[in-house]
Amino acid sequence: MAPLPENRPKQLSLGPLEAEILRIVWELQTVTVKDVHDRILSDPDRELAYTSVTTVLNRLVKKGWLACNKQNRSFTWSAIVSQQEARALHSMEQLNQFLAVTNPDVVAAFADSLDQASCDQLDAIAQRLKAVREAREKK
Repeated sequence: MAPLPENRPKQLSLGPLEAEILRIVWELQTVTVKDVHDRILSDPDRELAYTSVTTVLNRLVKKGWLACNKQNRSFTWSAIVSQQEARALHSMEQLNQFLAVTNPDVVAAFADSLDQASCDQLDAIAQRLKAVREAREKK
C-alpha cells in the first residue's frame, strides 16, 4: 500500500459525482472541463451541465484533492493525491473508526470471524507495530 500523502485533503468525504470526476482525473492525469464533461456524456443515459463539472472540479480543489493550473486563458486540473494514496487514506480512516469502538466485545466478535489469511495479516501488522514501538522507545 502507498504511504500516506504529505499533503492530505482537507476533507476526505466525497459525493458520488466528486468521486467519479476524481477517478476521471486519475485516469487522464491532467484534464480540462471539456475532457471530464465529454467523458461523462459518453454515456448516452447521462445528463450533466458543463458548469456542474466546473463547480465539482473547483470543489475538489477546495477539498484538497486537485490542483488547478491556469495557462493563458485555459484551466487544467490534476490530482494532488494519487489513487494509491487515496486508498491508504481511506484505509486509515476505516482503521480509526474501528479503533474508536470502545466495546471490547465488538472487537472480539470481529476477531472471531477472521479467516487464516486475515490472521496472518494481523500477525504481520502486529510485528510491524511492535518494531515501530521499540524504535520510538529507543529515541
